[in-house]
This record gives sequence, structure tokens and C-alpha cells, in this order.
Amino acid sequence: MDSISNIVLYFVVAISIVVFSIMAVTARRILRAATYLLFVLIGTAVFYFQLGYQFLGAVQIAVYAGGIMVLFVFCIILTQKPHEKTQVLASHRRVLGIGVAVCGVVLLAWALFTMPLFSGMSLTQALSSGAPVTMHMIGEAFTGTGRMQYLLPFEAISVLLLACIIGGVTVARKG
Repeated sequence: MDSISNIVLYFVVAISIVVFSIMAVTARRILRAATYLLFVLIGTAVFYFQLGYQFLGAVQIAVYAGGIMVLFVFCIILTQKPHEKTQVLASHRRVLGIGVAVCGVVLLAWALFTMPLFSGMSLTQALSSGAPVTMHMIGEAFTGTGRMQYLLPFEAISVLLLACIIGGVTVARKG
């Protein structure tokens, strides 16, 4: 990934991901927001392909950009009329949202650098010790079932999201 064309491609995709992420959050039409999210997911797949992880890139496109986006669009069409615009948020809600987002980023950064991830060491300890942090170690930390590994919270969030989608469909049918 040291050629000039790869570096240019990286920055073009990174900027487009940031732009489409902002557009997805600020779009007033929900189907447009879902379309912008699709572009973000495809951009993430480009990063996987660029790093040489062809399987992860293909899974990103097939599962997330394909299946999950179809599910989102299906739920959007079931729960509301896609041509309706949402109301603009009042300024006090926007300030509150930005404050909560900043607090969330600070807490996530603190957790990333202080919680033990690799054999009981935090990320800063692992990087300062000079020991190499491989993709296998990161994958094992996030998908392992041992102490301080994150498979159970990941699955709990998946079940929570499924319950939210089912609840949205149920509310839409009653309304």
C-alpha cells in the first residue's frame, strides 16, 4: 500500500466516507439517508480490498451493503411513507446531541486505550512494549468468549437491534 495511486485512492475513499456519513446523518428524507449509508458501507469494503482482505470486502458488500440495506429499506417502507420529510430539530436538541456525541467519543477513546484487550494488556501498553499487534490478536479480542472479550456484548446488541426492528414493524402495523 505504498504506491502513490493506493495513497490517493485511500484519501479519496476516506473523504467520501466522511462526506456520505455526514449526509446520512443530516438527510431529511430517510431513504436518501439509507442510500448515503450504502455508499459508506461500500467505501468500507474498498478499504478491505485495498488492505488485501478480499473475503472481508466481499462479506461487507454481500451482507451489509446488500442484505442489511435491503432490510433497512424494507423496514423504512413498512414504518413510514418514504417521500415524507422529517422535521428539523430544534437548536437545544442539536446542542444536546453534539454534547452527548462528544462525551461518547471521549468515553470510547478512554476505553480503547485503557481497557485490557491483548493478554491482559491495554492497547497503549501493547504498543509501548514493542510487541506486534496482529490482526489475529485484534480479531480474537473482539470475537472471543473469554474474560474481557466482546462476543457476548456483540450478540446482545444484535438481538437488541432485531427487537427494535420488530417493534418498529409492530407499531407501524397498529398505526
